[in-house]
Amino acid sequence: QVQLVESGGGLVQAGGSLRLSCAASGTIFSPNSMAWFRQAPGKQRELVASIPSTGRPNYADSVKGRFTISRDNAKNTVLLQMNSLESEDTAVYYCNINFFGRNYWGQGTQVTVSS
Repeated sequence: QVQLVESGGGLVQAGGSLRLSCAASGTIFSPNSMAWFRQAPGKQRELVASIPSTGRPNYADSVKGRFTISRDNAKNTVLLQMNSLESEDTAVYYCNINFFGRNYWGQGTQVTVSS
């Protein structure tokens, strides 16, 4: 069983910053990929950023240059530093880990950007 617990969401003004963190626990295998997804009201869940156990991160075009994903393999944690936030970034953000073709999800954390 794998559990993912997110923290760090909240309300911020446009142009501000937030940092999301996620801790994974349970039986976790490597290599794996950790990621952040988001889902805005009325929209499909979309990939924000992902980072493999080893290798380079990948970002959605909409967040490139503003968001930074990082991870600590020893602690099975993943961070998402979000800068220059825009109202379009408002969504529920979900942490994800994938290994052996299976996806595991956190419960989600709300990020609201006021304009």
